[in-house]
Amino acid sequence: MQGTTHRRRSTTVVAGLLLVGSFSAGAGAQVQQAGAVKATAPKLTAALAGVRAGLDKYRDPLAAVRDGFYSSISCIDFPKGTVDGTVTYKPGAMGVHFINMGNVGPKLDPAKPQVLIYKPVGDKLQLVAAEWFMPAALVKDGAPKPKMFDQVMQGPMPGHEPIMPAELRHYDLHVWLWEDNPGGVFEPTNASLKCPTGGYSYFEGTSHKH
Repeated sequence: MQGTTHRRRSTTVVAGLLLVGSFSAGAGAQVQQAGAVKATAPKLTAALAGVRAGLDKYRDPLAAVRDGFYSSISCIDFPKGTVDGTVTYKPGAMGVHFINMGNVGPKLDPAKPQVLIYKPVGDKLQLVAAEWFMPAALVKDGAPKPKMFDQVMQGPMPGHEPIMPAELRHYDLHVWLWEDNPGGVFEPTNASLKCPTGGYSYFEGTSHKH
């Protein structure tokens, strides 16, 4: 009964985020177009290079907004690293997450990530990574963890406050398609990326906030 109630709460949270996304277009449209600052290109397999090519249009964050990706505003940084349940985050940053709740569902598609991740560069945003995301409520009891690109997704883990409700337990996989990550293409944090010290940046402490 407790598991059923938790799944219902997670489903309710997902539905709520869909409503939030539908009202966020006006705010998202104010995001500046990405600049021409060049990042160090990662070494990718042919399959991942193909995925990147299909998503290159989202280098312009306004193109992402038009397709239903809405900004969570905060630039997320783990300067000291942290442990979140079974997931260890090494020191480094992620960036600003743009989530598309229309892509959230029980099946994962290489061409349709649920999240795009940008790093702030001055007053602009530069696309650095994509994230595949699945609410734990959509994974049947006893089923294996979801996989993407032959990688087992991390989780299940609580939602990451302050950019999502803690009740939104989920699995995720970060893929650094546009910027090299010293820790590897699938490492969730990037030690070479830093969030600005002002604005809406959020710096995690030694324990993850829930």
